[in-house]
Amino acid sequence: MNNLNDVIHRVTQRVIANSGNSRARYLELMERERERHPNRDTLGCSNLAHGFAAALEDKPAIKSGRGANIAIVTAYNDMLSAHQPYGAYPAQMKIWAREVGATAQVAGGTPAMCDGVTQGQDGMELSLFSRDAIALSTAIALSHAMYDGVALLGICDKIVPGLVMGALRFGHLPAVFVPGGPMPTGIGNKEKQKVRQLYAEGKATRAELLESESASYHSPGTCTFYGTANSNQMMMEMMGLHVPGAAFVQPGTPLRQALTRAAVHRLAAVAGDPAASMARTVDEKAIVNAAIGLLATGGSTNHAIHLPAMARAAGIAFDWNDLSELSAAVPLIARVYPNGSGDVNHFHAAGGIGYVIGELLEAGLAHRDIATIWGGDLSEYAKEPWLDGQTLAWREVGASGDPDMLRPPSDPFLPDGGMTLVEGNLGRACFKTSAVDPGRWSIEAPARVFDSQHAVAEAFATGELDRDVVVVVRFQGPRANGMPELHKLTPPLGVLQDRGYRVALVTDGRMSGASGKVPAAIHCTPEALGGGPLSRLRDGDMVRLCGHAGVLSTSADLESREPQGPSEDLHGVGRELFAMFRLGADSAERGASAMLAAGGL
Repeated sequence: MNNLNDVIHRVTQRVIANSGNSRARYLELMERERERHPNRDTLGCSNLAHGFAAALEDKPAIKSGRGANIAIVTAYNDMLSAHQPYGAYPAQMKIWAREVGATAQVAGGTPAMCDGVTQGQDGMELSLFSRDAIALSTAIALSHAMYDGVALLGICDKIVPGLVMGALRFGHLPAVFVPGGPMPTGIGNKEKQKVRQLYAEGKATRAELLESESASYHSPGTCTFYGTANSNQMMMEMMGLHVPGAAFVQPGTPLRQALTRAAVHRLAAVAGDPAASMARTVDEKAIVNAAIGLLATGGSTNHAIHLPAMARAAGIAFDWNDLSELSAAVPLIARVYPNGSGDVNHFHAAGGIGYVIGELLEAGLAHRDIATIWGGDLSEYAKEPWLDGQTLAWREVGASGDPDMLRPPSDPFLPDGGMTLVEGNLGRACFKTSAVDPGRWSIEAPARVFDSQHAVAEAFATGELDRDVVVVVRFQGPRANGMPELHKLTPPLGVLQDRGYRVALVTDGRMSGASGKVPAAIHCTPEALGGGPLSRLRDGDMVRLCGHAGVLSTSADLESREPQGPSEDLHGVGRELFAMFRLGADSAERGASAMLAAGGL
């Protein structure tokens, strides 16, 4: 691609160079796996008989080896709104496979927990490591060596990264992600945010808050704010792992069904083709493209953790230096709630991911020449799907349908992607500047140090935080307690900021894709547990956070102090079962994974 931006070219070449040995080892492993497990003929008769015993209508086809057999790995449950539509998918997908002489089987299921349900609860401490459990579940599902391709049914926060990580260890097979789509738009985002802050101030009742939330999260489908779940869908498009344009089509529509049918037909068509394998699709350029899409759209900060982890599963080294350098070159061309007023349905109607990809390619801000599951290159994803009668087709997107939602790179909302690396004697952290008014990117104020978000809420309620303050919440890293999201902090800190105080958050925990208007240095590494700098901070220490200069520091003499330790009890809600994940986890910048670390990846 002749017009590729120089910074993107330089970062990509650095990622390729840094990944040289590990990527070569990964590709060698995938080639060995392809030779060892080319098809079901390598199974013994007893093994194979177990594999098709319950296949009923498809038994003769699987027994004879006639046509591709597709593995369905599903994260279906009917508590999680985004995944409830998947209940009907397997039966439909089996019919669509038969249309093209193929078969499909549900190879296995994975966990699918909802961070929206567990926010602020003890169960949230299982959330990040559910990603590793999902990867392991995916590997178990695919270990039967019965399959020629993989359909991955998952949408939300840890689920898509976990499916990617697990499926990449079977990267000799082609794989496609099959989304379910967002629920229809509920109440306005400003109204929802207003009720949340009123409740935080004691000016709205729990019944009023529940009514507001129920009007927002109200039906099957993905939550409509641009958090981690919808950022996942964007990244799958940028990496060429979807049927083009599948990300944001609502559940239960004829178009949604047609896209899923096309995914099954495509898997059947490319089964056995090494060029269509997931190992070839997810390469260094695809990972860089995912990061570019994240930055161009103001996506979830959680992917500063998930992208390095997904990359490692494919033998690729990608870190926060790469993300921050890309951010400086990639303009923000989308504003979706919480970074703007409209949700993902408005985003899709205004041109959506097809518009974003087309504009990025035109400006030389993304790699066109990636190998996609759909064939061709990324330009196939710069279109929007539609039904021409009964036929699935694609058409040009055209200009932005809403300049308050989508703009070209020549007239961006911000000149950079708004994901800034800040560092200093307090460690390295991520600062999502795209969600924060530039006048608040820099703050120097006394620290108020907490060991839990519940303690912050108590201090807010008693008025202790009514001043300029840097709220430090520590012992929230992966090894301490599983790195829960601290999204419950957004309303009280937002209230303090609205009262006129200079406020910031510094934490070794996460703030999620819903990170809002308060400046926040998150994912701080090294984490406090084990003697990281945050463990030596004290109330009153002056802390400086600056998104302009990329600084996170304190004037306090940390070296003269002994580190403090956490006091939280990590028993209950199954947290004790995840002790091995906590003990083995590596840093947030390396993906916060015990599984990858233990596997030598």
